[in-house]
Amino acid sequence: MPTTAFAKRRSRLEAYFDHTALEAWTQLTSDAPVGKIRATVRAGRERMHGLLLDWLPADLMGKTVLDAGCGTGTLAIEMARRGGAVIAIDIAANLIDIARRRTPSDLDGGSIDYRVGDMLEPGSGTLDHVVAMDSLIHYETRDAVAILARLAGQTRYSILLTVAPRTPSLTLMHAVGRVFPRSNRAPAIMPAGMAALSRQIESEPGLKDWRIGRNERINCGFYMSQAIELVRR
Repeated sequence: MPTTAFAKRRSRLEAYFDHTALEAWTQLTSDAPVGKIRATVRAGRERMHGLLLDWLPADLMGKTVLDAGCGTGTLAIEMARRGGAVIAIDIAANLIDIARRRTPSDLDGGSIDYRVGDMLEPGSGTLDHVVAMDSLIHYETRDAVAILARLAGQTRYSILLTVAPRTPSLTLMHAVGRVFPRSNRAPAIMPAGMAALSRQIESEPGLKDWRIGRNERINCGFYMSQAIELVRR
C-alpha cells in the first residue's frame, strides 16, 4: 500500500494541476506559443507520447486501457483512435474539463471515459494495458512501486510508465529550482535510481508475475524522463 506521504503529495499535486499552473499546462499541451524552456519540455513530452504509443499495439479494438494521470487527454485520444476503450483519469478536475473539450466527436471506433479521481481508482474491471506517463514522477519510489502493484492486479498485458532518472544534470536542474523558486513550478519530482527501482520491482510481491521489458530515456532540454515497460512473465 502507498504510504501516508503519498496522500500528502497527492493533495499538493491536485492543487497545483487544478489551480496554480492550470493556464501554463493548458498552453504547454496545445499549439500556443511558449518560451524556450517550455518548448523543450513540450518537445520532450511529444517524443515520449510517440514512444509509449509505439510500445502499445497498433490495434486496440476490444481492449481496455487506463490512462493514469491523463492530463488534457492527448494520449487518451490517440489510444481511442486505435479502437481502445480508454479510462482516462486525473486528480485535476479542470484538466479533465479541458480534455473533454479537446476530444473529437469521432474516435474511429474507440471511446474515452473521463474521470476525476485517483489513479488507484479505475474501477473493478479488468484492464488490458495501463499507461502512466509522468504521473508517478512526483512520488517516492516505494510509493510508485506500490501503485504499480495495485494496478498490476487487474491488468492483463502491459504497464507503461515513466520515471525521472537520477542523473547529475537532473539534480542540477532541481538545485536551480530551489535557488530560483517560481510560484507555478510543480511540486518537486522524485528522481529514481534505476538499479534501486529495478530491485524494488523484482522484490514486490504484487509484481511477482511481472518483469521489466523495454526501457528508453528521452532527454530533451529541460525534459528528461525514462520510459519503462512492465510485462507479464
